[in-house]
Amino acid sequence: METAIFSAASLFHGDDSDDDRDEMQVDAEGNKQALEYVERTHEFPGMKLFVREFSSHELNANLLWPGTFSFANWLVKNKSILDGQRILELGSGTGALAIFLRKAFGVDITTSDYDDKEIEENIAYNWRANNLDVLPHIRHTWGDPFPVSRPDWDIVIASDILLYVKQYENLVKTLSFLLKEYKQNGQKAGCITITDKSGTQVPAKTPMFLMSWRRRIGNDQSLFFTGCEKAGLQVQHLGDLVYLINIKN
Repeated sequence: METAIFSAASLFHGDDSDDDRDEMQVDAEGNKQALEYVERTHEFPGMKLFVREFSSHELNANLLWPGTFSFANWLVKNKSILDGQRILELGSGTGALAIFLRKAFGVDITTSDYDDKEIEENIAYNWRANNLDVLPHIRHTWGDPFPVSRPDWDIVIASDILLYVKQYENLVKTLSFLLKEYKQNGQKAGCITITDKSGTQVPAKTPMFLMSWRRRIGNDQSLFFTGCEKAGLQVQHLGDLVYLINIKN
């Protein structure tokens, strides 16, 4: 696979327009530098997606992580759970997983990541690069007041978001809000079944959080699950390193 690394500023060759060349990041000395990107073609189940990624980004939203691809495969196997559901993705990064789900299943999905202009604009770029209309995006930093007062997403999804232990408390706070303040939109059935790795049918009631974490669950990551339990949420391991989190009965 060929990888092209380029600076957004280099695309304009001295052009005086005010568009993407103004995308900047600040170095350690406080000097502005043009953001650089990596363009790659990634293999997803049944399709290839073109994804522009930051070559580096201070908020770590730059690259596709392994959990994105494994979670995509898991969702293909369990695609019936997506039918008719409104979906929110936390930690969308490049938007690749949301773009895949939209192209594969036509889902109603909203992306979300840090309150950061460059992340939002790059996700929008990737929607258009894959011949799709740009879908809604929410700029939200975990732990801050959520910009939607009545969340109505039936399923919240995420992959590889447990990188920073110091953010677990904020993540649990945001997740608790999305699940506990959920307001059902329409007359969809609130209970679905998910097949776990052993073949057992696991009942799951919306709203729910489905998360893929492709690394070993160590002492640090267990703190996140403990935080969920303390917040009145229950955690189930569905196998294939996918976790179901919802409100305790």
